Amino acid sequence: MAEKKESWRFVRTEPLSPAMNMAIDEAILVQHSKGEVPPTVRFYTWEPSSLSIGYFQEVEKEVDMDQVRAHGLGFVRRPTGGRAVLHDTELTYSVVVSEQHPAFPPSVIESYQVISRGLMEGFRELGLNAEMVTVQPGKHQQSLKKPQSAVCFDTPSWYELVVEGKKVAGSAQTRQNGTILQHGAILLDMDVDLLFDVLRFPSEQVKQQLKSSFFNKAVAINQLLSEKIDVETASEAFFKGFSKGLGVTLEPESLTEEEWNLAQQLAETRYARDEWNFKR
Repeated sequence: MAEKKESWRFVRTEPLSPAMNMAIDEAILVQHSKGEVPPTVRFYTWEPSSLSIGYFQEVEKEVDMDQVRAHGLGFVRRPTGGRAVLHDTELTYSVVVSEQHPAFPPSVIESYQVISRGLMEGFRELGLNAEMVTVQPGKHQQSLKKPQSAVCFDTPSWYELVVEGKKVAGSAQTRQNGTILQHGAILLDMDVDLLFDVLRFPSEQVKQQLKSSFFNKAVAINQLLSEKIDVETASEAFFKGFSKGLGVTLEPESLTEEEWNLAQQLAETRYARDEWNFKR
C-alpha cells in the first residue's frame, strides 16, 4: 500500500504590485512560523513588470532608477539576498516551510537542493532535461565577495539548475522565526536589453562585456522549446514538478484573511516605502 503523502498548501495569486508580492511572501512566513498555516508553495506574477533587488544591494551604485521609471517598471527590495531580477515574462515561485521540517536539512545549502528538486521536475514536465550542478563552495564564496555584475542570473548559486549548460532559474532564501522562505524566478522569456538598461556598470565597455557573457550563462524556457508556452502552461508543469520533487500533495487554497491583512500592512509600512527600498 502506497504511503500517504504529506499535504502542503498551494496558493496562486493574481498579478500584484512588487510591494504586495514581497509582503505576501513575508506574511505567509509569519503565519507559518506561528503554526497558523501549513507549509506553502505559491506561484505569482507581477503587475507592472518589476525589478527586484537583493536585501544587501546598494541601489545608488547598482540601479539606474531613471531608467527603471522611464521603462514603467515597478521596483522593490526583497527580504532575501541575491542579485537583481527583472520580473517580466516569468512565473515566480515561493516556498515557506519550517526549518524543523524533517525533509529539510539544517544547512542553507542543502535546503536549496531540496527545493531545487521541485524546480528540476517542473522543467522535466516541459520536456527539458534540467540537471542539478553543484558549484564548488570556494568558487561560490569568491563570486559573492566579488560579483561581476548586479544580475541574478550572472551569479552562481550553490546548486544550479542548468539546461544545455545554462542557468534556468534564479532563487534566493531567508530564514526568520525558524522558518525558511525561498523564492525565485522561472523565466519564460527574457529581455536582456531592458535588464542591462536599468542597471549601472563601471563603464560602457564593462556593460557590453557582461551583457555578452550573460547570453552564455542564462537561458529562458521559450528559447529552448520548439513551441512557446505561456504562464498557465508553466504553472501546470511546475505544480506537478513541486508535488513530485518535494514528495507532497499540493492542495489549492486561498490566503487567509489574516495573511491578506498582514500583507497589506507590510506593503504599506515596508515594501512600498523608500526607507526600505533605498536604505543601503
